[in-house]
This record gives sequence, C-alpha cells and structure tokens, in this order.
Amino acid sequence: MRVCSIVGARPQFVKAAIVSRKLRDVGEEVLVHTGQHYDEELSDVFFEELDIPEPEYNLGVESDTHGRQTAAMIDRLEPIVEAEDPDALLLYGDTNSTLAGAIVGSKRDLVVAHVEAGLRSDNRSMPEEINRILTDHAADLCFAPSEEAMVNLASEGVTDGVYCTGDVMYDAILEARDRSQRQSTILDELGVEPGEYVLATVHRASNTDDRSNLAAIVDGLADAPRPVIFPAHPRTVECLREYGLWDRATEHLEVIDPQGYLDFVRLLDGAERVATDSGGVQKEAFFLGTRCLTLRAETEWVETVECGWNRLIGPNRSRIREELRENWTPESNPHPYGDGTAGRRIVQLLEDHLQTDEATPAVETASLD
Repeated sequence: MRVCSIVGARPQFVKAAIVSRKLRDVGEEVLVHTGQHYDEELSDVFFEELDIPEPEYNLGVESDTHGRQTAAMIDRLEPIVEAEDPDALLLYGDTNSTLAGAIVGSKRDLVVAHVEAGLRSDNRSMPEEINRILTDHAADLCFAPSEEAMVNLASEGVTDGVYCTGDVMYDAILEARDRSQRQSTILDELGVEPGEYVLATVHRASNTDDRSNLAAIVDGLADAPRPVIFPAHPRTVECLREYGLWDRATEHLEVIDPQGYLDFVRLLDGAERVATDSGGVQKEAFFLGTRCLTLRAETEWVETVECGWNRLIGPNRSRIREELRENWTPESNPHPYGDGTAGRRIVQLLEDHLQTDEATPAVETASLD
C-alpha cells in the first residue's frame, strides 16, 4: 500500500501525526506539505513536537486568494502524484489543501480518502464549507468522525465507501494532554494558574476581515473578569494594526505569539473557558472539558453544543461580555467522536479497500458509544 498524504495547516498536522505513524507500520507514505501554513510557529514546530515524519515534498504555496492558492496547489501537486504513483491520496479536514488534493486525485483516477468527512456548518459563505462538500463528493472513501456526519453524507446521497471511524483529533488529544502537562512550561512563563484565565483565538476571515466584527470581539474580551491570553494569528495581528485596534488589544489582552501544539493544549486544558472562532479549538476544548464560547453563529461540531459544552455567541460585543461572566455546568459528557482509536480504524479500512481488487461499496453505521 502506497499512500500520498496531503497536509497544509495546523489541524492537519495534528491529525497526520496520528495516522502517519500507523500508516507507515503497514505501508509506504509520501507526505506532502502544501505550505498553506508556512511560518515556524504554525508549521515547523508542529512537525517537531508531534514527531511527524519530515515531508518528502513542500509545495511552498503561501497566502493568496482562495482561488489562486488552490490553483497553485493543484499545479504543483499533480506532477508529484504522477511521479510517485500512489495507490491513494489521503486528505484531512476542509482547507484549500484538502480541496486541491481531491481535485488532483479525482482527475487522475486515484482512490481519494477523506478524513473528517461529513461535517457541515450549513453556512455556504464559509470557504471551508464548500471545500468539505466538494471533497466529500469527490472522495471514494469518507471517514466520518461521528454519527451526525454520517447523516449529513446520507442526506446528500453519499453512501458508498462511507465509514464512521471516530475522530483522530480525540486520539491526538489523549496523547498530547499528558505530554503537555509533563513538558510544557507555558503557564509558568505567562504567570497564570489553571482555571484563572480565559483563552482566546481569532483567525476566520469573517471576523478578521470585518472591522466591526473584530472590534466587537476585542471590546468584549477586554471586559473579561479574568486575564485573557490571546495567541494571535499573523493575519489577525495585521488586521488589528490596519483597523487601529492593536493598542486596545494589547492594553487589555495578553497578546502572545502563536504557540506550538503542546503549549497550546496546555493553555486550553488549563483555561477557565475559551472564546474562539476555530472549529478545531471547539472540539479540542470539548475533549479537554473546557467550556467554549464560539465567536460564530454556527458550528460544524453540533454535538458540542447539544451537550452543553459550547455556546454559539457570534462576534457580538454584549454577548461576549455576558457569556464571559455567566457560570454554567454542562449537562453531560458523552463521547460522540469515538474511543480514541480512529487512526487505527482509518488505516485498516484504507488497507482493506486497496487490497480488494474491486472494492465493494460499504456503509458502516456502528455506534461509537
């Protein structure tokens, strides 16, 4: 089995860390980094901390418009796929890197496998939502993280080659939480105690590229009753400066550089609550038992809302202020995303599919309870 795995952004590095180890135990992997996250804080440090194999290729595609960035990835990826001749392309999540891989794989008649298939926010103005939908419909194998994701795929007529595997991010958190508690010194460096601060992240274009939204978020966070630790994405920093919000942000928030995975997990694990517009952080907070305020009107991780760990408040100044003060106890602590063995399931299913001359389409609906 020879698989070409494509990654390009922080959440994909974390997922690949789990799957690549298991994949290389039973077959060959060619790891391609598109370069979508290209600075050291957002890229290199994740490979180092998570023991991800060094990518065989780095496409060097950096920031641009969505269309041009995706087109550049396709252009640089196809010759690599042609030269390496893999049996399958393994894709993660919902970035432009994911969509580029899906297009190249489908055009070259390769098996396309999508990890984290079936997620839907029902907001088609989000580029990630379009990437998810197109990738799922191009994929031969859809590895869904939850029963809800399975339902979403079935409602769109995607039923062949669909499997409910659980979520590889749960696998990753189980490993990273213990390591971060042993190795990370970030809380000492910042002078904060567990449960005594709020963590915040903002990076989505709908918030960073809209001055009124970004101003409302900064103002809401500035009134928090606890210190706010704010690892700032480079694009967010640029927008804060451009909009004249930088001084207010740095006066009231502890603005720090983007963190490596283990330090970020330690921050998230120790936070009293987190305010974020990241889908991945919402889910990681759920796994770690940290209450979450989502700075969006929708989420692809609906289970986190349904069981009371996540509240959708949007970029609303008054709601942010209110929810940072309100105390609440989540109603339950279920496990809708599997048992921490999704990586093993994914590799086994991929191996089984590739070893079968004419794979029989299948739908796996076993409960993850």
